[in-house]
Amino acid sequence: MNHPMPTELNLHRLSRVLEVSFDDGSNFKLPAEYLRVYSPSAEVQGHSPGQRVLQVGKEAVNIDRIEPVGNYAVVLHFDDEHNTGIYSWETLYNLGKHYDDLWAQYLDELKDAGHTRKEPAS
Repeated sequence: MNHPMPTELNLHRLSRVLEVSFDDGSNFKLPAEYLRVYSPSAEVQGHSPGQRVLQVGKEAVNIDRIEPVGNYAVVLHFDDEHNTGIYSWETLYNLGKHYDDLWAQYLDELKDAGHTRKEPAS
């Protein structure tokens, strides 16, 4: 199955946003916090369905650098030293496409776990 391929990746450090454009015309602005809490790493996702670990306190996380993995993915190096997730182009596309639902799900999970998300200082 063919998936959209990225045409551009731009890291906006001040706003902590990774902007990704794809060859189907899609453009997504993905906050570093969102990318961190939905990291595809086993540390976050677990080793099987239903083992995802809720990430808390990631409001001010940023991306230090982006490392290419072949021509199919990138590793995002976060400033909290997390760097084990390999973000395939398909993963980034799906995170962008489903941002609203996934972000709402994350906020609900935080609330259900008794955590309050704090807006980071500008």
